[in-house]
Amino acid sequence: MLEPGGTLEELRIGVSNWCADHVPPEWRAQLRGACHDDLVNFLRSWGAELRGSGLFAPHWPSEWGGGFSVQEQVVIAEELARGDAPRNALFHVAVFNVAPTLFHHATPVQRERFLPGIRHGDVWCQGYSEPDAGSDLASLQTKAIRDGGDSYIVDGQKVWTSWAREADWCMLLVRTDLAELKHKGISCLAVDMRSPGIEVRPIQQAWGPADFCEVFFDHVVVPSENLLGPEHGGWSVAQGTLAAERAISILEMTERLRHHGIEAAIRDVVGWRLEQGADALDDPVVREMLAGFWAEVQVVRQVLNLMIDDIIQGVDVGGTASVIKVLYSELLHRMMREMTDLQGLAGQIDAGVLACAGWETGFWMNDFIHSFGWIIGGGTNEIQLNVIGERMLGLPR
Repeated sequence: MLEPGGTLEELRIGVSNWCADHVPPEWRAQLRGACHDDLVNFLRSWGAELRGSGLFAPHWPSEWGGGFSVQEQVVIAEELARGDAPRNALFHVAVFNVAPTLFHHATPVQRERFLPGIRHGDVWCQGYSEPDAGSDLASLQTKAIRDGGDSYIVDGQKVWTSWAREADWCMLLVRTDLAELKHKGISCLAVDMRSPGIEVRPIQQAWGPADFCEVFFDHVVVPSENLLGPEHGGWSVAQGTLAAERAISILEMTERLRHHGIEAAIRDVVGWRLEQGADALDDPVVREMLAGFWAEVQVVRQVLNLMIDDIIQGVDVGGTASVIKVLYSELLHRMMREMTDLQGLAGQIDAGVLACAGWETGFWMNDFIHSFGWIIGGGTNEIQLNVIGERMLGLPR
């Protein structure tokens, strides 16, 4: 069990050694062509490994089994990436989105109720996007009406809901004041996914998995004690959740892109032949492209370092989080596209269908298709550019 409090170098060695002992060898090959259930079983098993090590939720407060400083969290993220550990994808929403919401907005009773379940493997999904309210989240129409007693009655539809089939709970944004426009009438509810009236329909994705879902709510009864934060105050709850998504977790993804994206690209290009028969790595254009990707990932990491410094000092990082999201997703998408183009038809034939939950499958065509999701998910890049303009540049709305 890894614990906070030692030197950063001791922690780095400890996480590195843990990865060497626990990361499943050839796990990508194991998941290639795996069915959805096999993927879920693998991710549950991996989550259990992380829980047993102290690495499941190192950013949580010490009283809840975390207590690692921000600097220690950075070391953990770096070493998990370098050790090629699978991402904790099935529990990501619960650990990185729901838990921070509970710490900041829930009552003590609610924290005692929900956090131990997350710690022991409860899966949460996030009911935000709707068919007519994706990028414009404040236009959501799923409604929750008081029944005159101690419950809300929920009706509506959500879409692009990750892991809804496996979820035990949903952190759901609903409209509780129909008279108010946009964000003023929104509330946040914790909804038991086993409640009568909930229907989940998986959405098959272009790159293979079906972890996205549509979720329908038909007169679903939710106790009022499941309200997270103030009634009609769910917009601020949601904004805090989205910001929590993009700190240490995207630092880990950036390190993965460095160690298992760009380095893999350089390794794979060795031996590839261009159409005219020349070795791809001998082509100055190819070398310039790879060097450019390497330089860009260093830029993303430097912006992340600045953001982490601000987090330590208690500075609002909302605008910087948007910058990082745009930089990372655009770099990822462009790199996967260029590598797919460079590999040519052979890569399209070999792509296959992978059940991996993440871009780092090791097959460029598969990862190129998946990279579109990073530009859209968590707030489209167009929306992020608006945030950057308003919050950081002071531009008018």
